[in-house]
Amino acid sequence: MTRSDLNLTPLRAGTLGGIGHTPLIELTNVVPRGSARLVAKFEPANPTGSMKDRMAQAAVSAAVQDGRLVPGGTVVEYTAGTTGISLAFVCAARGYRLHVVFSDAFSQEKLRTMQAFGAEITLVPSDQGRITQQLIKEMIRVSHELGGQPGHWWCDQLNNHDAIEGYHALGSELWEQTEGSLDAFVHAVGTAHSIHGVSRELRRRGADVTVVAVEPAESAVLSGGTSGAHRIEGIGIGFLPPLWHPEEISEIQTVSTEEATHMARRLAREEGLFAGVSTGANVVAALRVAERLGEGATVATIVCDSGLRYLSTDVFRPQ
Repeated sequence: MTRSDLNLTPLRAGTLGGIGHTPLIELTNVVPRGSARLVAKFEPANPTGSMKDRMAQAAVSAAVQDGRLVPGGTVVEYTAGTTGISLAFVCAARGYRLHVVFSDAFSQEKLRTMQAFGAEITLVPSDQGRITQQLIKEMIRVSHELGGQPGHWWCDQLNNHDAIEGYHALGSELWEQTEGSLDAFVHAVGTAHSIHGVSRELRRRGADVTVVAVEPAESAVLSGGTSGAHRIEGIGIGFLPPLWHPEEISEIQTVSTEEATHMARRLAREEGLFAGVSTGANVVAALRVAERLGEGATVATIVCDSGLRYLSTDVFRPQ
């Protein structure tokens, strides 16, 4: 039996070679009759179980190439945990140290995973576990101070243009896996890098695609609402992301923490898809778009990360 008989992908050197080329899956059980086909990029198939492996590799590689990150240097970043885990993985694989500014508003699994990869952690306390604009800005301030030390490079994900480049491949994969037949792309906004990186690549390929941004209903600043507290980890920073380009977005959907959490549970129980709450938000909004477009159309979204990162939270506790 040959390699081609087994349909195996070519060997890629090192753990970083496992980034990307994730499966595209179709959701069926949560999709009502008469709706468009709903497909999702399964990003938990990346090495750390998250789409953020893509941007971490791109950001670190660019910083090494232009000398901002020196040999033996330390990367510094503020994070809700997912970016921090991916940076910790990339830094471990490439021989760099990482200092992360984190908070008790985010899951313990994320903290322990970053520590397992060797990251140093500075904790910023939250207001009763709530994700707010004030918390994010304090995390940014602390990490900026740490990043000013000799031999340190502040990644500053919100303002990092290289991170956007890391998602072009995701858009390319999505185009190829749907054979260019794609009517809408729906995705939640944190830094806005992934929605812009994917949609720009889709449009570069010639897709006439409706791009739908998703944000927490409790903090709908992209929609012109007021900043507020929510519990959808990884999205909704409470203010406009610096690299947010609303002219590239067709529409914005708001999803509440309750709706996103309920959908995350439904995905596990009805689709066998174990994912986090931001994925739940993605699917809630994508289902709305799929119902509107109807049969014959294709709507795509992203499974951002694994539900294994949220077992210490209320999301998957028995109801």
